[in-house]
Amino acid sequence: MCVKRCVLIFLLCFVRAATAAPDIQHWVTDKGVRVYFVETHEIPMVTAKILFDAGSSRDEDKPGVAVLTGALLAEGAGGLGADQISRNFEDLGANFGSGAGRDNAFVSLQSLSDPGQLDKAAENLRRVISRPNFPPAAFERERSRTLTGIRQKQQSPGDLAGDAFYTAIYGDHPYAHPPEGTEKSVKSLTRKDIKDFYRRYYTTKNAVVALVGDLDRARAGQFVTALFSELPEGARAPALPDVPALKEAKTIKIEHPSTQTHILVGQPGIRRDDPELFPLYVGNNVLGGGSMTSRLFEEIREKRGLSYSTYSYFMPMQQTGPFIAGLQTRNGQAQEALQLLDQQLREFVQNGPTADELKATQKYLTGGFPLRIDSNKDIVEYLAMIGFYGLPLDYLDKYTQKIMDVTAKQIQDAFQKKLSPDRMVTVLVGAPNKDQEKPN
Repeated sequence: MCVKRCVLIFLLCFVRAATAAPDIQHWVTDKGVRVYFVETHEIPMVTAKILFDAGSSRDEDKPGVAVLTGALLAEGAGGLGADQISRNFEDLGANFGSGAGRDNAFVSLQSLSDPGQLDKAAENLRRVISRPNFPPAAFERERSRTLTGIRQKQQSPGDLAGDAFYTAIYGDHPYAHPPEGTEKSVKSLTRKDIKDFYRRYYTTKNAVVALVGDLDRARAGQFVTALFSELPEGARAPALPDVPALKEAKTIKIEHPSTQTHILVGQPGIRRDDPELFPLYVGNNVLGGGSMTSRLFEEIREKRGLSYSTYSYFMPMQQTGPFIAGLQTRNGQAQEALQLLDQQLREFVQNGPTADELKATQKYLTGGFPLRIDSNKDIVEYLAMIGFYGLPLDYLDKYTQKIMDVTAKQIQDAFQKKLSPDRMVTVLVGAPNKDQEKPN
């Protein structure tokens, strides 16, 4: 009966009324865990996400170690094997997840808030984050799976373009290498590397907890304290190095037997705490982030039919994350599409949006905002972002007003400050157009 009830609740998608931004409570535990909590009693559920500053940017000379560590956490811990750990969650109707990206690693939990069930789910999660033993067989299996995925990327022009792009714009910076590592680096990893990485970065002072659900403040505090009772305090990871600006334009062409050419254009963009984030966010929705209403979509797809999908976005990170504009097009029209993409970028950086474009984008972004915080899972993601990147607690309260306060001049100034069209990296992956290569 418990499992059936949980499935029904999960299917309801944790819908909550979104008439106002949630009230965020914040504290730091005695062991240094930073906690961000929203109390909500609409449904008897608790959703938690734990972030460790243990992403692939911490790999140093062992690319892939962060992702492999995150993947192995639940493969064996505290005397239990992977199957038993999984069954423990399933028997409670709880949902567990883990993973890692460039900035952080995470574990997540969704459980009924009934104390008997929540406490058991938390105990199982505590075992996973506090006592993983990284079994040899699981290590070899997961490393083999990772190597298979890396090799498969060689067949994907999109993946090839993405890896080449990050390498080109970041150079020697920790953001440069693929999070999953390279074939060479993953082959060289050992269980000792995994254990060493875990001991260094999976500590309470290096952790942020985002917690939403049917708990009061006292019960939430007990939940977090119990969850981290076995982890050592350790220390927060040091600041990542600054990202140097590009000094010149660079074009990278990779031949691939595909019918479409994948094109990426961009450069380092902004940090998550950049004061010009909102002008850039609003402006990019006009340029290429607004889907079927953006300039890139209108000019490249609708008017000329050069690409089915074209887009642009900023990816704010701990240090300067990328600005990326991209599209896919038939090999024979790649140069035409690239020239039009470059033209649109230059025009927007130079002139910014029109008054009508700005007004429509502001209406779209503010009108859709309540839907972005209408579930516990949505709120947890925002809390995790606020906590990990140290954003103000009133970020959600002021979101719509900050959107509406953006002016066209602010967008123009921000784009001119952050983007240099003459110093972009351009990556093209696809089959060369033989007709264009023939001499006149």
